[in-house]
Amino acid sequence: MAAEHPFKEILTALPKPGGGEFGKFYSLPALNDPRIEKLPYSIRILLESAIRNCDNFQVKKEDIEKIIDWENSAPKQVEIPFKPARVLLQDFTGVPAVVDLACMRDAMNKLGSDSNKINPLVPVDLVIDHSVQVDVTRSENAVKANMEFEFQRNKERFAFLKWGSSAFHNMLVVPPGSGIVHQVNLEYLGRVVFNTNGMLYPDSVVGTDSHTTMIDGLGVAGWGVGGIEAEAAMLGQPMSMVLPGVVGFKLSGKLHNGVTATDLVLTVTQMLRKHGVVGKFVEFHGDGMGELSLADRATIANMSPEYGATMGFFPVDHVTLQYLKLTGRSDETLAMVEGYLRANKMFVDYNEPQQERVYSSYLELNLADVEPCISGPKRPHDRVPLKEMKADWHSCLDNKVGFKGFAVPKETQEKVVKFSFHGQPAELKHGSVVIAAITSCTNTSNPSVMLGAGLVAKKACELGLQVKPWVKTSLAPGSGVVTKYLLQSGLQKYLNEQGFHIVGYGCTTCIGNSGDLDESVASAITDNDIVAAAVLSGNRNFEGRVHPLTRANYLASPPLVVAYALAGTVDIDFDKEPIGTTKDGKSVYFKDIWPTTEEIAEVVQSSVLPDMFKSTYEAITKGNPTWNQLSVPASKLYSWDPNSTYIHEPPYFKDMTMDPPGAHGVKDAYCLLNFGDSITTDHISPAGSIHKDSPTAKYLLERGVERRDFNSYGSRRGNDEVMARGTFANIRLVNKLLNGEVGPKTVHVPTGEKLSVFDAAMKYKSAGHGTIILAGAEYGSGSSRDWAAKGPMLLGVKAVIAKSFERIHRSNLVGMGIIPLCFKAGEDADSLGLTGHERFSIDLPSKISEIRPGQDVTVTTDSGKSFTCTVRFDTEVELAYFDHGGILPFVIRNLIKQ
Repeated sequence: MAAEHPFKEILTALPKPGGGEFGKFYSLPALNDPRIEKLPYSIRILLESAIRNCDNFQVKKEDIEKIIDWENSAPKQVEIPFKPARVLLQDFTGVPAVVDLACMRDAMNKLGSDSNKINPLVPVDLVIDHSVQVDVTRSENAVKANMEFEFQRNKERFAFLKWGSSAFHNMLVVPPGSGIVHQVNLEYLGRVVFNTNGMLYPDSVVGTDSHTTMIDGLGVAGWGVGGIEAEAAMLGQPMSMVLPGVVGFKLSGKLHNGVTATDLVLTVTQMLRKHGVVGKFVEFHGDGMGELSLADRATIANMSPEYGATMGFFPVDHVTLQYLKLTGRSDETLAMVEGYLRANKMFVDYNEPQQERVYSSYLELNLADVEPCISGPKRPHDRVPLKEMKADWHSCLDNKVGFKGFAVPKETQEKVVKFSFHGQPAELKHGSVVIAAITSCTNTSNPSVMLGAGLVAKKACELGLQVKPWVKTSLAPGSGVVTKYLLQSGLQKYLNEQGFHIVGYGCTTCIGNSGDLDESVASAITDNDIVAAAVLSGNRNFEGRVHPLTRANYLASPPLVVAYALAGTVDIDFDKEPIGTTKDGKSVYFKDIWPTTEEIAEVVQSSVLPDMFKSTYEAITKGNPTWNQLSVPASKLYSWDPNSTYIHEPPYFKDMTMDPPGAHGVKDAYCLLNFGDSITTDHISPAGSIHKDSPTAKYLLERGVERRDFNSYGSRRGNDEVMARGTFANIRLVNKLLNGEVGPKTVHVPTGEKLSVFDAAMKYKSAGHGTIILAGAEYGSGSSRDWAAKGPMLLGVKAVIAKSFERIHRSNLVGMGIIPLCFKAGEDADSLGLTGHERFSIDLPSKISEIRPGQDVTVTTDSGKSFTCTVRFDTEVELAYFDHGGILPFVIRNLIKQ
């Protein structure tokens, strides 16, 4: 018999207004603990989950006390378990997750256990957010043509996911062409409150993409985790997390006329980066909240990874309820959501006196202080006020190569390169815009900035301004709803006239799928060493990500993307210099094409309608003809095709036995790579296009794949052979072993050969040598990508020694059995005199019981140097994963024991 629930006495019924009840819930007020009143709303969600899932085994009563006593326990970095209400998978990250589930079924089968135990135990929403390669742009048929390309390229991957939707229970697959995963989550998948078999509880979600945080704008606690953690959550494992500090961010005042939500986001991002919020929750509150639409909140929440927080949370209030109504949620659902959250003290009513909540630290922003800005040229938190952009650009040209520098000699800064573009005269200079993309989940969910972009295009058309044809323009909405309101407003035709045709619904330029530049443009850039620019309404602008030929990449609001496309350069002072000239030769300035806040509000009010959301998402459940025609096998075990270059059985469970391999140190490992600060997962993880001279290209060519069919790394994430070869293949990689040379190569220390990272790693592996990585601060910042951990593991990396780690990436390394170590404060490889040519031994006990979270270990080298590091297994659960050789073998062994 199941044991009684430890908190059954606070199980309370929620009555319906007209009689009957919505269901039952675990009531926080019924605990009669005054500390709960002071808890941040985001912490209350963790508390409710712990109470509901308390079994005194995975979740214990003392865990609940830690959360209730958050004010005192959070500064002590205590560990708590968390079970999210659901898991969100994106296409690219969903494929390896389903591959791993299929592999786990095989492993269970081989070990003689019931393989059907491998099924998601919580709802899994998998959105095929197919990443559109922008092949076709300036065409009315762009979206159809790009979609046809996507299905041709990715048919095998899509069919595999369709198989997964029927092979595994509790998994909803949203077909391709529906929208960007985070916008679909916001508009359609987000429940806010769950009602499962009469049990009410708050929606919470972990997703395999760091921008899962966009849902925080809806009052749903959500953040990005590695695919490895997500898979464990799907299989009923509690996530082990450090109880976070919460930064209270108070908003007051109102944005000035003409200032966009994007300007606000870039300002908040810079403030929070400066404050230091890595590993923390940020909770927004204050009178200024009423001035922010739900879409504005989602835009801020979406940028959490860029300011480094686990999430940027907006508690549910009347604005949230209005949005739920707008997006087609039923009146009964709204009544249940409001009733439950009010009853459980999770609803904010700004008409009532506010109970003061306690936060770990405090920030405040008057919205009136926000000014128009963009961020770049290489990092999202390098904000530049628009009025200072020209001066900042020139200082970037002057500065030495770095995050804010290109080191262009003074005498060549003004050179003009003339060339022919399809028979037309064309020219490029340093700072010329060659890509202008309205893209990404950050902004394309926000009607005010999308319709604002349409108004800029309209005003420009009416004045006779035109974007130059050699600027690669594109518009990738986050969902079909955007198309509907752009058409309703009549503004899509003006965007089309300026070249911003809809190219598809999914991630594009922001993830490196900007497609090829025209050959004439590419030649003009490369032959003349031009620092060309991309301007995009995205959230990522790390070097080498947007396009190999755009060394300067700026994040801007959608209306600003159109403005910069019209200007054709980032080397402009919008206050003083004209953007262009009218048909009769008059100068047109920025102020002439920029819409007022009132103009935008008016068109939002008249164009964004509830029926648009209902009809868009009704279509999702029916799929589309191409998706519906995909035939898939009905078997529960997947039939692996050894010749497939898309879906391949990885070696994670090769020779697996019921006995865990146990803890282990590292003996005489070579240094594979020696890095400085700010190595992102974009540097580590395979992303974007496959370079023609890379080990991946060689692998594909050997298997009969022609160059035109290489597709992208993202599309081949289900093939470990491809992904291992693409790990550390970023063209902007700076590896100290190469003495300043930039590129995806390293030195094979025993022979001194300069090889691709993959080839060097295989040479070490074949000789039986382990490897380590040396790194600086913030190692692994950026998207939560499981391949940034899986790839190094497949390359034979045993440990990473860094000054500091990004939260998700450190956790992912542990999940793949790689040891994360931190140098002591004030120390790094350089200060310790390490060159990376040494051999490294890490002295860890062989019994897991003798290792404790955060303990010191000694690292010795064959050159006689010895230094102390902190081992970054942060929790007892992480130690258990390490003991088992990773999180997935741990889950399998536990399932078999049940």
